[in-house]
Amino acid sequence: MAEVSLADTRKVFGTHTVIPELSLSVPDGSFTVLVGPSGCGKSTLLRMIAGLETTSGGRIEIGGRDVTAVTPSQRGIAMVFQSYALYPHMSVRDNISFGLRLARRPAAEIDGKVRRAAEILQLEPYLDRKPAALSGGQRQRVAIGRAIVRDPGVFLFDEPLSNLDAALRGQMRIELLDLHRRLGSTMIYVTHDQVEAMTMADKIVVMNAGRIEQAGSPLDVFDRPQSPFVAGFIGSPRINFFKGGIAESRGGDMVAVRPEHLRIVETGGRWRGRIRLLEQLGTDTLVHVTLTDGDEIVIRAPRMGPELQDAQVAIDCDDRHFHVFCDGQRVD
Repeated sequence: MAEVSLADTRKVFGTHTVIPELSLSVPDGSFTVLVGPSGCGKSTLLRMIAGLETTSGGRIEIGGRDVTAVTPSQRGIAMVFQSYALYPHMSVRDNISFGLRLARRPAAEIDGKVRRAAEILQLEPYLDRKPAALSGGQRQRVAIGRAIVRDPGVFLFDEPLSNLDAALRGQMRIELLDLHRRLGSTMIYVTHDQVEAMTMADKIVVMNAGRIEQAGSPLDVFDRPQSPFVAGFIGSPRINFFKGGIAESRGGDMVAVRPEHLRIVETGGRWRGRIRLLEQLGTDTLVHVTLTDGDEIVIRAPRMGPELQDAQVAIDCDDRHFHVFCDGQRVD
């Protein structure tokens, strides 16, 4: 296990600054998720930690050791990529042990580590199979097993589940969390999927245009977003934004309310509109409403019938659920 620390780290490609000066502390033993839209710099940052991208400035420490100029193989890390990158002509056993064999480790050590990784990842029945005979989830576990046998201080994951279907992604999220609990290792995980980030992380780092917008626990980031970007990116369905008098009366230029905190009321209400679309989720219904001023909002409501399509409704919200922003920052 090892803490990862970045101090004023930056990355420049030619005249283009991908990551301005950035500082981040990843606690020892944490499952930290870097999340943000495509092109925000999260994968570049991960590759800098791995040593696959050189830094243009600043300092990177792993386990208290300055590794800024250290080669990837000497950083005490193991990386799992989006593509499985398995050798198709090798068995699962040989794929997992390849790095150890390349390093000429003793046969008994290699066998012991491969068996331990296979047990942890439930790959024991497949050790003599080729990758072509495995499912996508099993292939990803082989790639993870190849990382486990290196006994790294830090695991780095670069969108490892993005090639899997939705059901398998859900299963693999659980398996990765179970793996983290069993190993207790520091893990840094990159994804653009905010649901993955919320369900897997004990620390979320929300990135935008190479900068850290906010870092904290999943519930802290969800309950107290520090900028409109974080409020809009974290949470599904997306948060609703309101401008005008309701924001100004609270000292801001924008108010945000999550869909689950809006409710349809029989009388009164701050807003009025027409139900444009109903998305049935079974126990809940996502109600898409066009307000009288033309804005579109979404309400997560208890199950509603299709007969309410096109109905005129009044909408309200408890004041304590308002997120107020001014000049791009949260107003407490």
